[in-house]
Amino acid sequence: MTDTLTSSADQAAKPRATGPLAGIRIVEFAGLGPGPFASMMLSDMGADVVTLMRGEQKQGLRGAIMMRGRRQIACDLKDKACVAEVLKLLDGADALIEGYRPGVMERLGFGPDAVLARNKRIVYARMTGWGQSGPLANAAGHDINYIAVTGALAAIGPSDRPVPPLNLVGDYGGGGLYLVVGILAALLEAQKSGQGQVVDCAMCDGAASLMSLFCELTTIGRWKDGRESNLLDGGAHFYGTYQCKDGEFISLGSIEPQFYAELRRLAGLDEALYDGQMDAKQWPAMKAKMAEVFKTKTRAEWCAIMEGTDVCFAPVLSLSEAPGHPHMAERKIFVDVDGVVQPAPAPRFSRTPSAIRKTVAAELGAVAKEWSGR
Repeated sequence: MTDTLTSSADQAAKPRATGPLAGIRIVEFAGLGPGPFASMMLSDMGADVVTLMRGEQKQGLRGAIMMRGRRQIACDLKDKACVAEVLKLLDGADALIEGYRPGVMERLGFGPDAVLARNKRIVYARMTGWGQSGPLANAAGHDINYIAVTGALAAIGPSDRPVPPLNLVGDYGGGGLYLVVGILAALLEAQKSGQGQVVDCAMCDGAASLMSLFCELTTIGRWKDGRESNLLDGGAHFYGTYQCKDGEFISLGSIEPQFYAELRRLAGLDEALYDGQMDAKQWPAMKAKMAEVFKTKTRAEWCAIMEGTDVCFAPVLSLSEAPGHPHMAERKIFVDVDGVVQPAPAPRFSRTPSAIRKTVAAELGAVAKEWSGR
């Protein structure tokens, strides 16, 4: 990591670009959740991302991790003079990111027709929960709702109730990551055709796409409805979490026969009961006995026995513990930026490495003029 986040004192400086997207220019209309997350990733990878803030600049806010690496411009999108300047800015952009409800950008004067008429090669990326069409397109919602209708939420949690998996599946997996993929794919196509297009990225679409494996397993009869009934949902005794003597937890993923054999050896699971690894009818009994076994030692003691082996084992760490784990520390998966511990850019590139860059305030007219040479 070369640069760090800074305050608005660095008024005019342009964040120094590195990474495979250096030279790509993106305008982000400030929003929540997956939009800023996608913009953070694109900025980390070298894109020059300018964020249009509606009177809520965050470059001086300590801990605004997902706002890192951008030039931020405060502007009133209802002011005609500001609208004209933003349109000039978009004339020089490669991509636009917005996360408003359908129709809002059109009312503000920045709809796809208006923007593409001026800049035919721009990638116009729209991030919503329900998408730009359909009966729920204009309804309010959050991550939990978007994953509820895809089958994902129903499959996660203990047998008695579904449990929200934070907002990772809808907002950041099905939303932010698919937004990045969609933008990059459209940018590649625009390089060949010279024409931009609209990317309709919906969290419910992305969450459904993430369920592809489970649709496949259902089709071939290897997955059934009902939480804690299947191989990967906590039903299997060899794939799940167990509480230790000290109240902490460990995780197991001993699916393959050779890994399961190593689990049995190191945990002392000698009983004939464990011979039928894939006998789902016996899984509850095996889980109950294994729960007793793992409560005989602390998490640290089980780590000393199993970590680094082919058991497919890892301790369940809290977010505050994770940066101190030896593997995390060695790879610098978390970094300290001005006293704020945060995830480092991912993925990694051998020749054009990503970097966390400064967040700075900027002037709309100055950036629009800078980008006007295209």
